[in-house]
Amino acid sequence: MAARIFLETNYERKLSNNRPQYKDPNCGLIGQSWAMLFASGGFKVKLYDIGQQQVTNALEKIRKEMKFLEQSGSLKGSLGAEEQLSLISGCLNIQEAVEGAMHIQECVPENLELKKKIFTQLDQIVDDKVVLSSSTSCLLPSKVFAGLAHVKQCIVAHPVNPPYYVPLVELVPHPKTAPMTVDRTYALMQKIGQSPVRVMKEIDGFALNRLQYAVISEAWRLVEEGIVSPSDLDLVMSDGLGMRYAFIGPLETMHLNAEGMLSYCDRYSEGMQHVLKTFGPIPDFSGATVEKVNQAMCVKVPSDPEHLAARRQWRDECLLRLAKLKRQMQSQ
Repeated sequence: MAARIFLETNYERKLSNNRPQYKDPNCGLIGQSWAMLFASGGFKVKLYDIGQQQVTNALEKIRKEMKFLEQSGSLKGSLGAEEQLSLISGCLNIQEAVEGAMHIQECVPENLELKKKIFTQLDQIVDDKVVLSSSTSCLLPSKVFAGLAHVKQCIVAHPVNPPYYVPLVELVPHPKTAPMTVDRTYALMQKIGQSPVRVMKEIDGFALNRLQYAVISEAWRLVEEGIVSPSDLDLVMSDGLGMRYAFIGPLETMHLNAEGMLSYCDRYSEGMQHVLKTFGPIPDFSGATVEKVNQAMCVKVPSDPEHLAARRQWRDECLLRLAKLKRQMQSQ
């Protein structure tokens, strides 16, 4: 059983001439996380990239991370770190990369032109059995997989950053994706310890980002209108809603906050509709408000690379502990 990971590293250099490129601080993280997850399930993994240094760096980071996870008792799967690492290798030849694969996970930057280029290449060399999966967070499958001969084998499997610590994966099919492709990908995600959800049809933002952007939008309006400070706004989520949502979703929260869902809607629907009608327009995320929010965030976490990296590491350690607690609670 074999999986292939197409890393998000330097593909974009071939797309533009002298155009400034945004440097993603998480560059390669998604692909590396996928590799670790597939290896944790006992699958042979081959990382593909156009540059040897990118592959070498990814393998080194994966080794370091797996050793840390093993030492902290947080390594996923039944195999030890060395056994899992032995399943992961690198490759610079696309033909060699896809040979014998049962699942290909694309992780190149969020650029439609680039992703279409990669899948067009793959479409010409894969067989009729392998699943072609994209990690895109917002590009519609009908655009990413447009015109492919193997479109029935194509699907979006959108992870949450960082994937190793946050198990959700959104499965979004192309209108012509075969049901078997969805079922196979769903089973694979479960096999490697992720929590797949089926998005029945494509929609901008899928499910996760539509919910996330709705929260961000109202958070921004509340700060912009002077209702609450940026730091207090974050507390509303981290020490309020987020505490519950780490274990149960908004619909179950409604169900438990009354004598069931019917009782909740009967009791609170009028009040909810009243509040929802007061929501303002979509923010443009610029001007004085962005300066205000940025200043508040930088007081808490300065925006230089060192402080941001340290805070991300703290976040990931918190997520690791939370994941452990959730597993313990679910086993009771």
